[in-house]
Amino acid sequence: MKRRQFLGCLTAAASSYVLVACGGGGGASTGSATNAAGGTTAVANASTTGTSTASPDGTTVPSATSIVDNGANVWTLSNGYIYKNGVKDPNSYNVIMLLWYGGSVYQENTSKAFYQYTGTTWIACLDPRLGGTSADGTAIPPASYIIDKQNNQYTLSNGYIYKNGVKDPYSYNVSMLLWYGGMIYQEGTGGQFYVKTWMNTWKPCRDPRINLAATAGSFYGINGHYDYPFTPTQVVTALQALGCTTYRVGCINTSTQLSRVVALAKAFQTANMTLFSLLDYGLRDSTGTLFTSESAAYSASYTGAAAIATALAPYGVTMYECGNELTRDPAIILNSATAGTSNADFNNANWPIMRGSIRGMIDGIKSVQPGAKVGVNFCVADIAASDMLWDGFQPDGSGGHPTVRWDITTWHNYQPYGDIFNVGTDGAGPGFNLPSYCKARYGVPFMITEWNASPEQNETFRSTYVTQQLGEFYAARKTQGIQSVMYYELTSGDYTYGIVLDDLTPIQPTYGSFQSFAKSNPDN
Repeated sequence: MKRRQFLGCLTAAASSYVLVACGGGGGASTGSATNAAGGTTAVANASTTGTSTASPDGTTVPSATSIVDNGANVWTLSNGYIYKNGVKDPNSYNVIMLLWYGGSVYQENTSKAFYQYTGTTWIACLDPRLGGTSADGTAIPPASYIIDKQNNQYTLSNGYIYKNGVKDPYSYNVSMLLWYGGMIYQEGTGGQFYVKTWMNTWKPCRDPRINLAATAGSFYGINGHYDYPFTPTQVVTALQALGCTTYRVGCINTSTQLSRVVALAKAFQTANMTLFSLLDYGLRDSTGTLFTSESAAYSASYTGAAAIATALAPYGVTMYECGNELTRDPAIILNSATAGTSNADFNNANWPIMRGSIRGMIDGIKSVQPGAKVGVNFCVADIAASDMLWDGFQPDGSGGHPTVRWDITTWHNYQPYGDIFNVGTDGAGPGFNLPSYCKARYGVPFMITEWNASPEQNETFRSTYVTQQLGEFYAARKTQGIQSVMYYELTSGDYTYGIVLDDLTPIQPTYGSFQSFAKSNPDN
């Protein structure tokens, strides 16, 4: 079966930058040096190299007159300049302190910025004595600072947020700062929470620490297709043997596809199981041509969605997913290797077409079943896409466009995308907890409607991966609102994705790992 293009790699972006200059000018002396405390000390020369032992951890100049590193190099400070074995460092000035800590030499300059020596150059950092990344859940107050995964330091003073000492221009009347799930949150004096995104904006949200417990009964799921070589009864039996209660299957409004999905719906209703219907409408008409406008896409998908809901509603189908990986359509994503955390990842001109198609599916379903639950799915780390739809924004930053509201946030999470609870950003930057972010932003249940290891992995690897992933998903049911996780897929006709073969023979040991986990961890 033809499937997706995996996220192969993300362009690396350094979390620090090379120091070009640390401050202003100043003179240097030779032979002797005046330290910042006002004393005069002899400048070590290269002949001392290799004859000294390293300074005690935490030594500073001042108050010490020199630092000796692990290579027996002697570091001194004079008139704001650094000297290594008596040789002036050409890339630093206005230095007020040298620090030996954890096996590295650091400097602090007059602007209170810290830099670490790498052996060839200096890179920006924080004072290493602050302790590194803050513990998840750290809040100011009572803490005095927060350090994020990129080594930025956040503080709070008189209701204003400071990042590395620079005042945030977009926040005021802040009563609390919070580090949670790899993200920075603030609470205003009025009680409203906001989360800082990678677009350097603050988005309104809920307190991410508040647990969201999803409805039990549909946690274990699996994907299938309307054209499988099985009867509806065989599908039900196969899912029951595996421990699954939810089956995701897609269709559009054609007699061949819809009639088969209706037959599945009847069988699932009788078995008291959940059929989760994917409406497979998108950006193109029946000839494969992009719709010409948002309204044209809306009309086409509205009609199809209403017809599908009309056919399935009598048989107990109450949950629908509107579109499949539309944010990853080549007409929408500009570069498939990007994670989706920036508005600029997406095509501005075609964005309204996608929005129109999704809105049309939602409205078409609701016109028939007002109480039905609708979901919109995303991939990788597409929170810029989900935020833009939710808030009515375009990739160019313009607002005031139609907003999209869903009852279930749905996501696809394959092995190459990374751990969804610590997924990377554009530039493969430090990870964040994606379900936690979505819980805070949208406040609705979360479903992982496709997940699996890479197709080239062997079954031993896949078996271990299944156990590990189900363990993570299961642990987050009652806190991050994860209502269902749907393995991809029941059968792929080979060993790339399926958990059974076309004759329903289990693919071991993956099948056994899934079955055993579901049996040992009830969905209640």
